[in-house]
Amino acid sequence: MSSVASINQNLRALYKEGCLKEAVDALLATHYTHVDSSTYIHLLQGCITKKALSEGKKIHSHIKDRGYIFAKDTFLQNTIINMYDKCGSLVDARNVLDNMTEPNVVSFNMTIAAYRKHGFPKEALALFHKLERLGIQPDDFTISTILPVCASMGCLNHGLQIHGKTIRCGFQSNVVVMNTLMDMYGKSGRLQEAQQLFDRMSKRDVVSWIAIIGAYAQIGFAEKVLEIFTQMQLAGVRPNSVIFTTILPACAKMGALKQGIEIHPKIIKSGILSDDIVMTALVDMYTKCRSLHSARQLFDKMFQRDVVSWTAIISGYAQIGPVDEALDIFKQMQLESVKPNVTTFASILSACAKLGVLAEGKEIHQKIMELGFSPGVIALTALIDMYAKCGSIHNARKLFDKLPERNVVSWNTIITGYAQNGFIDEAFRLFKEMPQQNMISWTAIIAGCAQNGLFDKALECFKQMQSAGIKPDSLTFASILPACAKLGALKKGMEIHQKVIESGIFSDVVATTLIDMYAKCGNIQKARNVFDKMHHLDVTTWNAMIAGYAMHGYSEDALELFQQLKHSLANPDHISFVCVLYACSHTGLVDDGCKFFKQMSDPYHIMPTWDHYLCMMDLLGRAGYLEESQNFIIKLPVKPDAVLWLCLLGACRAYKNVRLGKFVATLLFELDPENAAPYILLSNMYVEAGRWEDIPKLKKLQKQRGIKKVPGCSWIEACNSVHVFCVGDRSHPQTYEIYALLDKLSLEIKAVGYIPDKKPAMNDVEEEEKELLLCHHSEKLAIAFGLLNTPSGTTIRVVKNLRVCGDCHIATKFISKVVAREIVVRDANRFHHFKDGKCSCGDYW
Repeated sequence: MSSVASINQNLRALYKEGCLKEAVDALLATHYTHVDSSTYIHLLQGCITKKALSEGKKIHSHIKDRGYIFAKDTFLQNTIINMYDKCGSLVDARNVLDNMTEPNVVSFNMTIAAYRKHGFPKEALALFHKLERLGIQPDDFTISTILPVCASMGCLNHGLQIHGKTIRCGFQSNVVVMNTLMDMYGKSGRLQEAQQLFDRMSKRDVVSWIAIIGAYAQIGFAEKVLEIFTQMQLAGVRPNSVIFTTILPACAKMGALKQGIEIHPKIIKSGILSDDIVMTALVDMYTKCRSLHSARQLFDKMFQRDVVSWTAIISGYAQIGPVDEALDIFKQMQLESVKPNVTTFASILSACAKLGVLAEGKEIHQKIMELGFSPGVIALTALIDMYAKCGSIHNARKLFDKLPERNVVSWNTIITGYAQNGFIDEAFRLFKEMPQQNMISWTAIIAGCAQNGLFDKALECFKQMQSAGIKPDSLTFASILPACAKLGALKKGMEIHQKVIESGIFSDVVATTLIDMYAKCGNIQKARNVFDKMHHLDVTTWNAMIAGYAMHGYSEDALELFQQLKHSLANPDHISFVCVLYACSHTGLVDDGCKFFKQMSDPYHIMPTWDHYLCMMDLLGRAGYLEESQNFIIKLPVKPDAVLWLCLLGACRAYKNVRLGKFVATLLFELDPENAAPYILLSNMYVEAGRWEDIPKLKKLQKQRGIKKVPGCSWIEACNSVHVFCVGDRSHPQTYEIYALLDKLSLEIKAVGYIPDKKPAMNDVEEEEKELLLCHHSEKLAIAFGLLNTPSGTTIRVVKNLRVCGDCHIATKFISKVVAREIVVRDANRFHHFKDGKCSCGDYW
């Protein structure tokens, strides 16, 4: 054996024995003329395997000493490029390529792929153009590498040019190239081109289906995603984990629980249920489809739960509830030593904010510091939001003042915090200090005004925002429309609806608030028109429409819509059942209500909340089932609160059960000592029962405790503004005309059968004065104003802060008849549509 062959054999032997460093040291001690290219390649492969950059550079240096010999050894030069790429030295890899005398397509492919992998798309694209200038023909690997680069850069024009090149190169039948081309079109939002390519493919693999499904999923066309998935199954293609992790988020986006449930057994059948990513996607799908029971069952069965799966279930409970469960799971996560990430902390801080649990929020703040997280602007902003929503605006402000830099989000968060906590003046002051007021900060101010009852101020701010040339977004519309709803300002709500249409923003959130606004402003038909025009209905939208029908007393429509919801892609949630139970309670559908209450647990796995218990109490109480109502409260799995007992007291008053009413009122005096309602209800019961001797003692107790009745007030939108009236109000400029009209109406309605119901009036005044007090209730003043200031034949819409009294209810029925006008009154409980002497509630309210 020659000495050269012996040297090469010894070097390879050292490498094969795992002694790479020793082999390189031996190489350096050997004269370069004694080493052939295959030995260099073997050693370079060893450097690639061990990521040994320093040894690789030594080998390259040894090769360069023989540059004239290996100058045209393209395979060796490509191996050097590969070594530098795999060892993380992209600059050296590029230098090798630039100095090659005869680079080939493989040389360019490796370097282009390296640029793409390391996040340098511009350099990758430039290198592709250099390949073209040198006249080197790209192969299928080149094309399938550069197309994703075009997609990531949004360079559709380059992608179109490369598409033309694939045709000229004859790659139309190459599945890999067609898949990447389709993926490029999909990521560029060109669904038509992607679909056309898919349809023309004579041969498809699972990646082809992944590409077309991913294209539609990225744009948010969840229905199309599910349709193609069905086609894929019919074509006999077996889905893999990538398909499932693309399909499941589509189901989550649509709230398509039924489809998600159908996919679950297919995952089991495919044998990839142990895939953590797929399992996490399933948990996420169930949570976003508001089926937390199924999500939790699946989560509890997972063998390995990483931070992503923990965060998914925590986020689900934080968003949907019961929110306190998110805190319990977070504690369990810590016990299992799983380190939270930023998303976990964001979710759990959101849960603390929703619950208003400041102590737990402070603990999580401390945990963030203990784990060594360096709170950047994003984390600090989340903490500011938590403190603000927990009512600790002082701590929120301290964090805001410590921010190393204040971005738009942090400004908006602190302004929102002050606004939501009722510090509107401070919110406005910070708003004016803001470097540049934006749409979000305006929205925060508008929302703060609306949430704190400053509805007129909210509308004024919305007007100023538009004057400043700032276009509202969906959140702005969703913030201002509830102000219109609270005021019953239908005309202003309709004006804002028109602005929504003009802006082109018609998101699900905006549509849902529009439905809610129209329903609360008394125009249920316009609410339904918006509902019917929506293409995608999530459960929140269904709930808004069902609630609208319920508050107007249209129980048949509410129940019919609820049945449609159960058969839709969405699924009823706990709010859906509140809405349908509310509908049943206001029309006396006791059997239906009890049936729906049972359906909550089976088949929907929804645990009843206080709202459901209250609806059931209201349902039973309104129907006169007082004993059943009392037993229902006693048998509750949790201690009943004052609201439930107050509901029973209201039923006792309606059905004149003084004995039980007195017992319940006495309980309420202790449970909710500052609430005037029990005193008023019991006093009215005594009046109606003729128990005058009990009234002075009750009034004395009320006076001793400083309990004052909330004054009744009503408002009406007319003459381009909202006009507010209180009982006996004489402050309005049109007072004389209003009272004169009421006197006239009183005579007219008495002539057709109206008899004043004087029982609710004060018992210590003369009969004539009682009648006068009743005549001047706030809703009657508002109705009279409406008659004076609205065109003949149009509907009058009034909003009242309290429950409409019996006398006003009777009187308004007669007024609607004598003036031939429809009068819509929204009280604290529901809507009353008065027309032709009748009320939509059927006197059941």
